[in-house]
Amino acid sequence: MSADVAARAAELRRLLEHHGHRYYVLDSPEIEDHEYDGLFRELLELETAHQELQSPDSPTQRVGSAPLEAFTKARHRVPMLSLANAFSALEVEEFARRAGRGLGAVSGYVCELKIDGLAVSLLYEQGRLVRGATRGNGVEGEDVTAQLRTVRSIPVELRPPATGALPAVIEVRGECYLPKSAFARLNAELDDQGKSAYANPRSAAAGAVRQLDPRITARRGLQTFMYQLDPSDLAETQAGVLGALGELGFRVNPHHRRVDDVAGVLTYLDAWRARRHELDYDTDGVVIKVDDLAQQRELGSVSRSPRWAVAYKFPPEEVETTVLDIAVQVGRTGAATPVAQLEPVLVAGSVVRRCTLHNEDEVGRKDVRVGDVVLLHKAGDVIPEIVRVLVEKRQTDLAPWSMPAGCPSCGAALVREPEEAVRRCVNPLCPAQRRERLRHFASRAGVNIEGLGEAIIDQLVERGYVEDAADIYRVTREQLLTLDGFADRSAENLLAAIEARRRVPLGRLVNALGIRHVGEHTAMALAARFGTLEALEAASLEALLTTEGIGQVVAEAVERWFGAAQGRELLARLHAAGVEAVPDTGAGGGGGPGPWQGQTWVLTGSLENLTRQQAEDWIRALGGIPGSSVSRKTTAVVAGGAPGSKLEKAQRLGVRVLDEAAFLGELEAAGPQPEA
Repeated sequence: MSADVAARAAELRRLLEHHGHRYYVLDSPEIEDHEYDGLFRELLELETAHQELQSPDSPTQRVGSAPLEAFTKARHRVPMLSLANAFSALEVEEFARRAGRGLGAVSGYVCELKIDGLAVSLLYEQGRLVRGATRGNGVEGEDVTAQLRTVRSIPVELRPPATGALPAVIEVRGECYLPKSAFARLNAELDDQGKSAYANPRSAAAGAVRQLDPRITARRGLQTFMYQLDPSDLAETQAGVLGALGELGFRVNPHHRRVDDVAGVLTYLDAWRARRHELDYDTDGVVIKVDDLAQQRELGSVSRSPRWAVAYKFPPEEVETTVLDIAVQVGRTGAATPVAQLEPVLVAGSVVRRCTLHNEDEVGRKDVRVGDVVLLHKAGDVIPEIVRVLVEKRQTDLAPWSMPAGCPSCGAALVREPEEAVRRCVNPLCPAQRRERLRHFASRAGVNIEGLGEAIIDQLVERGYVEDAADIYRVTREQLLTLDGFADRSAENLLAAIEARRRVPLGRLVNALGIRHVGEHTAMALAARFGTLEALEAASLEALLTTEGIGQVVAEAVERWFGAAQGRELLARLHAAGVEAVPDTGAGGGGGPGPWQGQTWVLTGSLENLTRQQAEDWIRALGGIPGSSVSRKTTAVVAGGAPGSKLEKAQRLGVRVLDEAAFLGELEAAGPQPEA
């Protein structure tokens, strides 16, 4: 290899890093996309022809490396603390008073938009990225270096600061998020593939970072904003830290502001409460920090939160809209649910056209009528909900709404049983119920047939190819090719996905059957208790009642389903189609081999360091069973933030109660976290 080739490769890397920084970090490109692509192709050709030029820090490696087998643990040099929350101006003022009492006088504050993404830590040695990790439990996270290397706004090599020497070891922290535009594209792609969409950009970002295949992460379009630097030798204030991060090559949110006092903080909050929805990313509040780093150190921390910072949470946005109609949807169990059809309105960053009214009693309680002007918000900034009717704006001739007598899908009677809040369609052959049962059977919570989404199921039902779950396993290539959007490759992929789910963990299959009152927790408990489908089919009511967390109503529903001719016929058809229930083990089921075999753990309240699904998967991986209710047989109850009545019942029954920190300690002592 000539010196000229090596020099040209070095120049190309320099140019690509420069223009990539301009594009991905500064949002200020200097060249056209096709010019950048030309430089990239030239470097790629040189590295292909001269493998000795290849380097993990090269811009060509940003597309992702080979898939990993599993994530390893990454221990943080300094714990990643969580922040205390404030939900009102009064609580922000109280935070400022506490800081003032501790310091005498606060020099000033820095306000930063709170990005709704995934907290990450980046470790640099001699200016080069050596490790990227998730927050995890604050002490240990997941090593996601290969995934974060694909994020273009994360520098693999730091830019030298204009003043001061670069410390030998630097840790940078911030938020990795998915822009709303990228989120919309991703969900559109998933919908086209018949896959379940993500509920919000935060869950999509977390899913992208936790992909074992970094090449998938690279395609998702993740972005970052960084806000913390350790050691902070390059700055004396938080405002200075943000400036230093930008100088080192990181992307810093441009909307931060330094203010002198709490009045300036409140002005900033008022300004962004409405403006936040103009941004291409989700922000659910503002982080308020004492600006002077020496004052931060003087204030210190308490428990898991620093005294020098607080996270103000925006209140749910409420908007007015009009109820155009109240339609009735029929689910897989025949439950008829009233749904408000709304005048489209922008709320919390997205257009809302409909929202559930849950049941006829809820409609009556809120007195929602077609034509009413209502106040709408998103519960948790996610789920649309009618807060109340603006009765003062009601037209005088609007009639109260009442539930129709017949099913909107098949015309059969809608029946309300004693002590139930919902009416149900009593026709077991109702088309709406059939579609919903099929969707549930194939879903992630069911047998999890990848690629078999709602749109495809609707077409299969409409064309008469599928009537029950067993028919899914008899779908042919020729039938799929008659559906919209299918070609040879997509048909073969779906057939392969169906074939892969002929052997299904027992708990998944029981949940997929759609037995009334049986959800994921109960299905896993039944699988753990009986072990085989044959044993569950033959179980008496008395035996069912010995299952952890199952009471009379659920036990009777299970016995009724397996005793009914329709249930027995479906099981026979599934068996004839080659579907086999296999014992549940590990994260797929629970109750299998492991140090917690036979133990039932109940979660209540919100967890800070794990999602509910992650905690349950970990319990199952250890052989335990995530329970849905508390009894004397319960091993332990884990109480997170704002725990409910389960905590009170556990205390009353003398069941062991753990907080989140103790729970994490027992999980880690018992065995490794399951693969993401």
